[in-house]
Order: sequence, then C-alpha cells, then structure tokens
Amino acid sequence: MISHNNCLKFISGHRIQLVVVLCLLGLCMAQSRMAPRKRQRPKTDERVYLQHADMLRFDEYGANPGAQILNGHVAFLHKGARMTCDSAYFYQETNSFKAFGHVHMRQGDTLSLKSDYAFYDGDNQMAEARHNVVLKHRATTLYTDSLNYDRLYNVGYFFEGGKMIDKNNVLVSDWGEYNTETRKAVFNYSVNLKNPKFVLTTDTLHYDTRTSLANIVGPSVIKSKESVIHTSSGFYNTNTGRARLYGRSTMTNKGKEITGDSLFYDEKRGVSQGYHNVIYKDVDKKNALYCNYLWYNEKNGFALATDNPVMLEYSQKDTLYVHSDTVKVITYHLNTDSVYRTAHCYNKVRAYRTDVQAVCDSLVYNTKDSCMTMYRDPIVWNGERQLLGEEIRVYMKDSTIDRAHVINQALSAELMPDKEHYNQLASKEMFAFFTKGQIEETQAIGNVRSVYYPVDDKDSTLMGLVYIETDTMRMYMKDRQLQKIWTSKTDGTWYPMTQIPPNMYKLDGFTWFDYIRPLSKDDIYEWRGKKNGTQLKNISRHAAPLQRIEGNEIKQESLE
Repeated sequence: MISHNNCLKFISGHRIQLVVVLCLLGLCMAQSRMAPRKRQRPKTDERVYLQHADMLRFDEYGANPGAQILNGHVAFLHKGARMTCDSAYFYQETNSFKAFGHVHMRQGDTLSLKSDYAFYDGDNQMAEARHNVVLKHRATTLYTDSLNYDRLYNVGYFFEGGKMIDKNNVLVSDWGEYNTETRKAVFNYSVNLKNPKFVLTTDTLHYDTRTSLANIVGPSVIKSKESVIHTSSGFYNTNTGRARLYGRSTMTNKGKEITGDSLFYDEKRGVSQGYHNVIYKDVDKKNALYCNYLWYNEKNGFALATDNPVMLEYSQKDTLYVHSDTVKVITYHLNTDSVYRTAHCYNKVRAYRTDVQAVCDSLVYNTKDSCMTMYRDPIVWNGERQLLGEEIRVYMKDSTIDRAHVINQALSAELMPDKEHYNQLASKEMFAFFTKGQIEETQAIGNVRSVYYPVDDKDSTLMGLVYIETDTMRMYMKDRQLQKIWTSKTDGTWYPMTQIPPNMYKLDGFTWFDYIRPLSKDDIYEWRGKKNGTQLKNISRHAAPLQRIEGNEIKQESLE
C-alpha cells in the first residue's frame, strides 16, 4: 500500500511535470505565432536526362564500370541546355557524363559551345570542353583548346591560349574569361587586340563586347598607321577611336609626342587633350611645350596650352625658355612643303636663354621667317645691353639671334664696366645686328639722341661724356666694344667727367630694369612688372585720312 505522504509526493511531482509541459507548450505556440513563415525554395530538377542514343549498353567489367555506354546521335538535356555528341559515358549516379566527337551544347538561341571532347558535371553545372573548342555567343566567337564553362555563373575560362573575334576586333591571349551574361571579357598574359585601324598589346585587358570598350589595366602599347600610344591605365573605344588614358601616358604622331598624367584622344576628330604635367615635343623641330592643360588637333596643327605653360626651343646648345599665361599655336599649309607655324604667347611673357632674355605682355613667333615679335612694354637683354620700345622684332638664324628691330620709342642702353655709367641711344626706330650672338652694329633712325662715354685704351677709364643729336646714327662694335660711330648731321657736346651736368647722365625715359630681367630658367615663372612711372608713354599718332563720297564730291576725313 502507498502511504499518504508518498501519495502526496507522487501527485505533487506529476503536477510539477504537468505545469512544465504546459509552459513549454505555450512557449512553443507563442514562438510559432511570432516567428515569420519562411518561404520554401522552389524545387528544381538537377538531374541530367538522356534524351536519345542509337545504342545503349553496360560494361561492368570494362574501363568504365557503372557507366552507360552510349553511341550514335547522343543527346542530353539539363536545365534548359541541350548537349549532343557522337558517343558518351553517362554516369547517372554522379549526374555527369563524358562526351566524345562533335560535342555541341546549345543554350537558348544565343549560346553555342562546340568541341571534340567534353566532361559535364550536372550538380555543379560545369562543362569542361577540350580540343578545337568554339564558343559562340551572339556576335562574339571564342576559339581555344581548353575551356571550362560555368553555367551557374555564365562564365567561360580558357587557360591554354585563346582567340576571341568580336565585330572588327580579334583578341588573343594566354588566359582569359568571358561572361555571357554581362558580355564582358578579361584577358591576361601576352594580350594582343587587332583592329583594322590599330594593334593593342598588353598583359591585362578588360573588354566589353556590348560597347567595344577596352579597359587597359597594365602597361600597354597601341599602334596605328601614324600614331603610337603608351599607357598603363585607361579606356579605349574600338568603335569610335576615343581613348581616356591615365597613369602617365604618351602619344606619338608624326614626330610629335604628348605626355601627361591624363590624356583624352579622339581619333576621328584628331583631337588630343592632356591634363597635369603635360609635355608636348616636336622631335623634328626640337621644341617642346610644358603645361598643365593642352588641347591639340593633329589634323590642322592647332594647339592651346594653359595653366602655367612653358615653351622650350633646344635646337642649339643653349635652350630658350618662354613662359606666359597662355600659349596658342597655329599651323598653316599643313602637310605641304610650305608649312609654317605661329606661336602666340600672351599675358606676362618672360623668356630666358643664356645669351638673351626678354619680358613683354604678348609675343608672336613665326617659323616662316624665324621672327619673334614682342608687344606692349617689351624689353630685351643681351649681355650688359638693354633694348626696349613699343614693339620689338627679333629675327633668329639657326636658332641664334641674327638681328633685332625696335619700332617707336626705341631705347638702347649698355652698362659700362664701372657698373655706374650707361651708354644710351634713343630714336624713333632702331636696328641691331648680331654675329654668333654678339652685337656688331646698331642703326638708329629718326630723332636720334645719344649719350656715349669714350674709354681710354690704356687704363680703360672713362674719358668723358659725348652727347649727340642727329637724324641717323650707326654704331659699330667688336667684342662688345664700340669701334666707331657714323652720323649724317651731328649736333653734339663733349663733357669732361668732372664737368658733366647732372641732367646729362641719362636720357629722358631711361631706366635700367635689372629688377625685371629673368636671371635663370627658373626665374621665368615670377612676374615682375615695371614700377609706376617707368612705363612707355602713350603717344597718339595721326591716322591716315579716309575718303567718303557725298554726291559727286570726294571728301577726306581724319580718324584722330
């Protein structure tokens, strides 16, 4: 018999168990109500189906036990793809097969894969095609001997050399992949892209068959009939011939070379644009242009450079450096025997070469007559000589100064060896002639005034001051020393050194602009203008009269 106490313990123990069970049941019901219902993945048929074979047999004691040996018009179906071949080993347990002879896989109406042999894994949806492989997708065809095609990710890999033909492009490489969904390809190792207009060689190339856009990601060379491009990063559209190049690229065309951190090129328009640290070189003419922005049209020879441009001319031993705010180059009669160019430098022009320096507001250099014309307060220095006027024309010969022509308010000054006195010559118009960079003759025409200090040949001391006024003067020099003076009519005065009037030391308008003169090729970037009151005077000139007709009479009017 069960005692009363034991009975109570039994009942109470069952109550506790019952309460626990009820609590767990309630908790499970609450969680089931709170938890979201999961959507079940739709079931797909992963099996490879044998659709047809002329003959089927088993050979459990042969080389392929467990395989169905198929011969004659073999066809398989798997997830929307149909595969045919001459014969096959079908491994039903592993959901795979080996196909031999005229292997052909079709997927929809856009993808076709042919080979001599293939292994297909239905579980991983991987086709391994070998020997004479041809993958066709829309307008793109890929030829190789070894291709793995991943149907799950729509990517084909070749790794023993391959050739892709897309429109007018033929791409060859050692290794690559092609995505049939995105229609993008990646090529690696010994990549060669051939187009009727150019050939691109590189180690790595990304190519989009939809847009015919080649993405360059490694050191590459693009060669066409007339140009060569070196780059390591960029994009090239094989349809339009447009390129966006980065990573310090270089373009060469007919002896002209453009290098920049970024280059844009339009082949049809013949337009090139360079950004940041741009260098333009004309190898034949031996000149160069440095800037941070360059626009160049190879079809008409027009170029525009801004953002700190510097022109260089290095055909001789010494290089000429010219800096300004903007440089514009215009070519005339391009691709003819009479071709010539004009270079326009404007706003804050500074030029330096060891034998000549110059400063002006604007400058034009014409290769036809090798003339460099400077406008608006121009100054030219040669040794200890300073030349200025309203307009200065400098003519070069074999890239060396040959002669100079100063028009209006011409003033020439030479610093004497004592570094205190100046020989000065002022006139309306002035000519200077040079030999091997050294001045030999000076001609002054119109309202000529001269301050000249004769030098004692014995001790090189200054003997006095000679002031001359005349209409025409010629001064002949040798080794920068005055040899003789010729004048037409002379009105002059000799002053001993101790009796020179204070107002005779300098001609009206004379200023020695040593604080403006460029001192080196690195000094051309800092603009230093004339001090107030030292600029050339604005002289109004009479214009030629115009004729106008009133009735039967001809009248003249002046344009003052």
